[in-house]
Amino acid sequence: MTRWVYAFGGEKTAGGAEMNALLGGKGANLAEMARLGLPVPPGFTITTEVCTRFYEDGECYPAGLEEQVEAALAVVEAAVDRQFGGEDEPLLLSVRSGARVSMPGMMDTVLNLGLNDRTVEALAVSAGDRRFAFDSYRRFVQMFADVALGVDRGLFEEEIEHLKDRKGVDADADLNAEDWRALTTRFKEIVLTETGVPFPDEPHAQLWEAIGAVMRSWQTPRARTYRRLHDIPEVWGTAVNVQAMVFGNMGEDCATGVAFTRNPSTGENALYGEYLVNAQGEDVVAGIRTPQSLTVADAQARGSQQSPMERAMPEAFARLMEMRAQLECHFRDMQDIEFTVETGRLWMLQTRSGKRTAQAALQIAVDMVEEGTIGPEEAVMRIEPQALEQLLHPTLDPDAERDVIARGLPASPGAASGRIVFTADAAEQAAAADEAVILVRSETSPEDIHGMHAARGILTSRGGMTSHAAVVARGMGRACVSGAGAVRIDAESGVMLAGGRCFTTADRITIDGGTGEVMAGEIATIQPEVTGGFAQLMEWADEARLLRVRANAETPRDAEAARAFGAEGIGLCRTEHMFFDADRILAMREMILADDETGRRTALAKLLPMQRRDFVALFRIMDGLPVTIRLLDPPLHEFLPRTEEETAEVAAAAGVDAVKLRRRALRLEEENPMLGHRGCRLGVTWPEIYEMQARAIFEAAAETGAEPEVMVPLVATGSELEYIKAIIDRTAASVVEETSTALAYSIGTMIELPRAALRAAEIAPAAAFFSFGTNDLTQTAFGISRDDASSFLGAYRDGGILANDPFETLDIDGVGELVRLAAERGRAARPDLKLGICGEHGGDPASVVFCHDIGLDYVSCSPYRVPIARLAAAQAAISLGKGKKQDQAPPAP
Repeated sequence: MTRWVYAFGGEKTAGGAEMNALLGGKGANLAEMARLGLPVPPGFTITTEVCTRFYEDGECYPAGLEEQVEAALAVVEAAVDRQFGGEDEPLLLSVRSGARVSMPGMMDTVLNLGLNDRTVEALAVSAGDRRFAFDSYRRFVQMFADVALGVDRGLFEEEIEHLKDRKGVDADADLNAEDWRALTTRFKEIVLTETGVPFPDEPHAQLWEAIGAVMRSWQTPRARTYRRLHDIPEVWGTAVNVQAMVFGNMGEDCATGVAFTRNPSTGENALYGEYLVNAQGEDVVAGIRTPQSLTVADAQARGSQQSPMERAMPEAFARLMEMRAQLECHFRDMQDIEFTVETGRLWMLQTRSGKRTAQAALQIAVDMVEEGTIGPEEAVMRIEPQALEQLLHPTLDPDAERDVIARGLPASPGAASGRIVFTADAAEQAAAADEAVILVRSETSPEDIHGMHAARGILTSRGGMTSHAAVVARGMGRACVSGAGAVRIDAESGVMLAGGRCFTTADRITIDGGTGEVMAGEIATIQPEVTGGFAQLMEWADEARLLRVRANAETPRDAEAARAFGAEGIGLCRTEHMFFDADRILAMREMILADDETGRRTALAKLLPMQRRDFVALFRIMDGLPVTIRLLDPPLHEFLPRTEEETAEVAAAAGVDAVKLRRRALRLEEENPMLGHRGCRLGVTWPEIYEMQARAIFEAAAETGAEPEVMVPLVATGSELEYIKAIIDRTAASVVEETSTALAYSIGTMIELPRAALRAAEIAPAAAFFSFGTNDLTQTAFGISRDDASSFLGAYRDGGILANDPFETLDIDGVGELVRLAAERGRAARPDLKLGICGEHGGDPASVVFCHDIGLDYVSCSPYRVPIARLAAAQAAISLGKGKKQDQAPPAP
């Protein structure tokens, strides 16, 4: 019979950390902690395979599961000497999700399961605290109704607030046992009204409903969104962990908390976290109450007057510090711990590798290498390449004037400015219109994840450093300020009060997630620098990788940024981008709209010195590194005047009639310009364009000593490349003769059409290099316009037709096959053929791995993605066992 259930804690533990895929991260680590002898409440894990079967079989459980659950439950009862559903010291349970990878706040939990009108009285007697018993009961009814029965949690919160108003009290702690008993009765009435059925009283029925609810939470919209954002496969499913309850809400010698073994925001090697006295775990992570510091140092740094755990519970704190060291040493990584203190005794409820910012991940990895815990290659493998984007964007200028209106907790570093929005939907709608917004909430919930992803930053008035908003924001790389208690938020009215001022959705604010400051207006920023731990990690990555990494750049600013981020050359200089400046577009339009070659050459003569200056600047900045310059590629309609005023301006500059010019513009319009008169076709029909560009390149090279790589776009046949190559070679010869300067240059082509990929052997003899333009190759292979694809690709991903947007992550099976074929056939015809990729896929980690696998020489991407590509290339080399040997020379740039 298939084993569906694994026990942990108690006398015998089955499983461990190595069974993460089967038991989920939480279940595997609970078993591992039990094996280490740590105090873990006994329980059992229902495997991820059950979840998979649950959905495959129409939400039915597999045969044998019920018997295995009952047997495991009996073991738990024996371990704690309590009976589930018993009326004398009853056993209560928690039921929690546990996927292979952490999905904080995305799936459901039920606590205090097993309570009913009889067992609550038994709990009151055994605990000696009637208020605690009924507080636990109302929590259970509230949570179970929300998770398992789908009743709006807000209905229960409203009842609590109404009761506090009637009694004239402010805090939940001011409500007594009779208050909670009455509220529990009222909660059950709400359940009956909302669902039409009574609240289930039988503990075993409660258990099975809770198990089903946790499994169903795998497919909630928030969980699906999180999986999509983090590339978590749907087929993995979730485990379900059933565990004996321990209580942090039995009195002042009880507490609950969350601790990170190192600071998840900065990476500092110091305990970081929060706790609450006389509370349950949901109170900390949900942001319902603002928690207290764990350490004296943190309390002093926050200016908190509340007693930190280090002082309030010194024995439990000392034990927590011991376990911190033990867990980090065992797992060899920073850990995120959940714990409960019950009547002075510390219990461990969870450990997992902690979510962290990119800054913290870098610092922790580098520190652990220096501490001797891990090696440099493992440090490189631990950093998610995409996470580096958190470090590659502007931060607030420290010298900029700031109008600080409030301060909260620095929950997730980085700075963001935007217009205020109060709902997740509003944030998503604004982001779709390319508008920067700050999501402002009292506290966030898992249902807000789409808005949190869409917003530039998040501000909450409640919650701590480990609240939902803080954890999710850090994982997404969003700036977040939480627990800004002085901020008053009325989402329904669309008003935020801060610093004695009123802000609405018409106002813009700035938040600094590194300091916790909230500011009015938009604040100036500065560019990031590659230093410290970042630089060290990049050094280790560069030692491991085989792929060179270049940048796509055509302006001095982009080229300088590329050098700063470690680019080893320019893999794509798009010359058309140089013509859109106001002082150039007029001459460009004049050239395009000229009637004959003479007119075109007259206009091109105006552009020549401009292009030459551009190339001189790039060559000097790159200082001997390779620079690949793509000749004019886009459809000419992109340059045409769009208004009567622009047409008149071009006519005046060219000395021609405006009406005649408009007719000429109409003749140049195409039905399908992306497959029309563009790329090398321009060089065939109007060779003077490529002559001017080649001259500008070679005159700049003669002046600077550069060795340019000239790239011919949109080639489909070998004869096209040979035709254009002859034009370029003739121009080079003329420049050599005129300047008496020897030139070193190479000519290659962009492979961006399926025919070119298939006929690579025919094209390669005339090419020194191939650069795969995967943006256009994806368009032409799929027959999809990337400008229009957004209207339907979302449905393709949601329907499981495509796993990814093929314009973001390379389609390995189709487009990738074309790249592989072209590489193989090109090198078969010309063994010294240099191969690279210059589409945006060059900065996508998954695509970089493919480029390494098929033996490309380099990838090229936007400057800010260069470190991402460097790290992804190193990880590909390490994981495939193809890292550099000490005596191995690096490839030619």
